Amino acid sequence: MSSEQVPETYDLDDQDLPSPSLPGTVSVHRSKDQVIDAIAADLMVHAQNCVRAFGDFHLALSGGSTPFPLYERLMYDPNLRPLPWARTHLWMVDERCVPFEHEKCNFRQIRDIIVDHSGIPAEQVHPMPAMLPDAADRYEKELREHLGWRERGQDRLDFVLLGMGDDGHTASLFPGHEAIDERDRLVVRCTGPQVTPPDRVSMTYPLLNAARFLAFMVCGRAKRPAIARLVQGSEGPRTLPASGIRPLAGELKWYLDLDAVPDSR
Repeated sequence: MSSEQVPETYDLDDQDLPSPSLPGTVSVHRSKDQVIDAIAADLMVHAQNCVRAFGDFHLALSGGSTPFPLYERLMYDPNLRPLPWARTHLWMVDERCVPFEHEKCNFRQIRDIIVDHSGIPAEQVHPMPAMLPDAADRYEKELREHLGWRERGQDRLDFVLLGMGDDGHTASLFPGHEAIDERDRLVVRCTGPQVTPPDRVSMTYPLLNAARFLAFMVCGRAKRPAIARLVQGSEGPRTLPASGIRPLAGELKWYLDLDAVPDSR
């Protein structure tokens, strides 16, 4: 990453802050705004590099309350105008089984913030049709068709933004759910008592861990116990699903605010 590729107005130097021992790279910042700065800067670099290398950029986004200020920043920050939306394919990491207009629909919020204002071509926007009984099959087929245009080995997602719940779940992979053990399917439907209602459709470890770059955005004191469990390292994905994110040939980076760091205050 060259220095001129990072917007000059961003202060990303928080090297004096405590950094928990997590798999991959850890980037700790004093505030959520600075976390957003750091992710946005890295997203810009990865998007531009992928468009130069492959002609397109495959971006998968998560829902939840934590990342939406980031999505808004992508739209209004003049430093981020060079993001190549015209060459971007936008995917959903997971989705609730609700209609697109439902207030809990992840895509609805991302559509309202990004899709309607970025100029991204409609055919490059890929919502999960979670209300359909074969939604997982349809989405996996769509992923394979679009990623399959690339040469073998490059047919993977380029940038995946993940969050983490207080219980350590990520995407819609919840503790104790059978989706944790999936090794073949790229997308599955998640139902049952382990899943916070409503039912979900989610990307799986085989797809996520094949990605070029995985970014965990984790902010707030409520996430501190889960981060502490990850640092301890004694639990596996069955009880702490976020621990199952281990890129096969890509990069994993954690973006934390100080409140999420165990024993930081």
